[in-house]
Amino acid sequence: MAEWLAPQEWQAVMLSLKVAFWAVVFSLPLGIFTAYALARWQFPGRQLLNGLVHLPLILPPVVTGYLLLLAFGRQGFAGSFLEDIFGLVFAFRWTGAVLAAAVMAFPLMVRAIRLSIEAVDAKLEQAASTLGASPVFVFLTVTLPLTLPGILAGSVLAFAKAMGEFGAT
Repeated sequence: MAEWLAPQEWQAVMLSLKVAFWAVVFSLPLGIFTAYALARWQFPGRQLLNGLVHLPLILPPVVTGYLLLLAFGRQGFAGSFLEDIFGLVFAFRWTGAVLAAAVMAFPLMVRAIRLSIEAVDAKLEQAASTLGASPVFVFLTVTLPLTLPGILAGSVLAFAKAMGEFGAT
C-alpha cells in the first residue's frame, strides 16, 4: 500500500479500478456485436439503434443514472425480474456502479470498434467466404484480427470513461 494514500483513499481507488474493469469486460462482447451490426448490416431500425447507442453521450449523466435506477432498481421492471430470478441487485451496490459505468462508456467503445470494422476491406471477407469459410469463421479469422487495434482503443476509451464516471452512479 502506498504511504501517500490513506486506507480509505486506497479502497476508493481500488473500487474505481474494479468497477471500470468489469464495466469494460461486460460491455465488450455487446460492443463488438453492436459495432459489427452497425458497420456491416442493413436492417430496419439501424438508425434508431445508432441513436440509442449514442444517447448516453447526449443525456446528462444524472438523467442516465436516474433512468437506470428506474429500470434496474428493486421496483424497476428489469431490476425486480433480475432479483427474483437470479438474485442480482444493482441499486446502491458496486454492481450498479458497473452497470452505470458500462452504459456511459458504451458509446465510446462502439464508435471506436465500428470505425475499425468499417476500415476492414470487405473484399477480404468476401474472399474468405468464396473459399468456403462460414460467416463465423470469417469474422473470427479475418475481421476480428484486423479490428483488434480498434477493439483495444475502444476498450481503453471505455475504461477511461468508466474510471471518470461519477454522475450516473
